[in-house]
Amino acid sequence: KKSPKKLYYRLLSEFMLQQTQVKTVVPYFKKFTKEFPDLMSLSNSSETKILKSWEGLGYYSRARNLLITSRIIVNERKEKLPKTLDEIKKLPGIGDYTGNALLGLVHGQAQIALDGNVKRFFSRIIDKNISDINFDLLIKKNKRNLFKTNRNSDLIEALIEFGALVCKPKKPDCNKCCVKRNCKSFKLNKKFKKNNKIKI
Repeated sequence: KKSPKKLYYRLLSEFMLQQTQVKTVVPYFKKFTKEFPDLMSLSNSSETKILKSWEGLGYYSRARNLLITSRIIVNERKEKLPKTLDEIKKLPGIGDYTGNALLGLVHGQAQIALDGNVKRFFSRIIDKNISDINFDLLIKKNKRNLFKTNRNSDLIEALIEFGALVCKPKKPDCNKCCVKRNCKSFKLNKKFKKNNKIKI
């Protein structure tokens, strides 16, 4: 039985993207998936081979955790990813962010992966310091508006990309922003400088 590509690719990319930018990850992802084409081949490999393929990407604990996690999913869970955050966080190397990302990207659950880009976006929309926001409560209160369709995996990716490309830390491209009419910071004409209160 082959491991589902969707689960494998999502799992691998999320592990590689921990503490590493997309442009750096892309060539490593291509090389890695060429050597280990599915979750089964990864789980059957040795740590030495995995670390060799990971060489140059850094933070090698990610590779070790990925290997252990792949073995648990293949050998104990019949190649199925857990469907609750509590269960998925029991897998090595998976915390709140990666867990929510995988639940949304793999299972299509109504989750939001809260990285720096997404937190900055929400903080500007409501014009509050990031440190003053209870993001879990914010998402819960706005769940009906946030999750209007079943395209939850697209929403997760869109929010991350939007924060990286439009709602940037400095000099956000407000002219291209499709939600500026609902953005309190934009309405207040905030200047997003290096030491701005809502910069990450």
